[in-house]
Amino acid sequence: MKICILSNGNANYSTKRLVEVAKNRGHQVRVVKYKNCYALIDENNPGVMYKGETLTGYDAVIPRIANSMTRYGSAIVRQMENQGVYTVSGSLAITRARDKLRSLQLLVKAGVPIPKTVFSRNTTDIDDLIEAVGGTPVIIKLASGTHGNGVVLAETKKAAKSVLQALYLHNEEGTNILVQEFIKESVGVDIRAFVVGGHMIASYQRTSLDDEFRSNLHKGGEGKSIKLTDEERKIAIRAAKAMGLNVAGVDIMRSDRGPLVLEVNASPGFGIEKITGRDVATPIIEYVENNAKRGQKKDKIGA
Repeated sequence: MKICILSNGNANYSTKRLVEVAKNRGHQVRVVKYKNCYALIDENNPGVMYKGETLTGYDAVIPRIANSMTRYGSAIVRQMENQGVYTVSGSLAITRARDKLRSLQLLVKAGVPIPKTVFSRNTTDIDDLIEAVGGTPVIIKLASGTHGNGVVLAETKKAAKSVLQALYLHNEEGTNILVQEFIKESVGVDIRAFVVGGHMIASYQRTSLDDEFRSNLHKGGEGKSIKLTDEERKIAIRAAKAMGLNVAGVDIMRSDRGPLVLEVNASPGFGIEKITGRDVATPIIEYVENNAKRGQKKDKIGA
């Protein structure tokens, strides 16, 4: 099988692992820096160009699209889909998961529990917004934030008002702003569940250092292997399905009322292998082997 991995480059650990496993299983693999690609939009000869050549003859594409390159990267994925190439995660699913507001709406529609969340552009009803999520403290998020960036903990109503007013003032036509319930019983701790093809592959718990309320490893958090409950496993799998993702990292927080999904990552890192000792690259390649020849499934999410 001929596989194309759309990535930022060969040095990325996740990319290296995918290449290693695919080659060991007898596949031809090429890593393509999607940011250096360009799409030829032509009714007679459409295609994706890279280093002066058209990318053709691939049986499958594994997208590893960075958050900062979502629009461009997903456009390249979409162009390859239009040419009939099988993609592990579709362009619609990638863009859907990257939109925090859109993804939360779809998670709720699918019956996936999430923290109480409010989205509004009305600066006159800030008191009501805060009360709607249970009062202070509250989490205030930029919908485009990643790795814990663009997330603020407002401990008082006065602080929340100041942050919201400032964000609304500077984002009149910009990014969406979400106000979210603060889960005090799980401060600085969450769980990453790695799902491939509707199956739980690995999971670990992330814990922040010092007094940091965010548990992201990019913020210096520590990780350890953890076993999920049956309910957590089912919720993680349902969350990935709700996004239409065949490969997903589902972030879960344990609360007094049960597990809550924070977000679903469309290109989860493979650092989970080092923490848990579990191989996540092989299940992805196996999924490609079992599904590429069947062709791309129609995205049925509807949003």
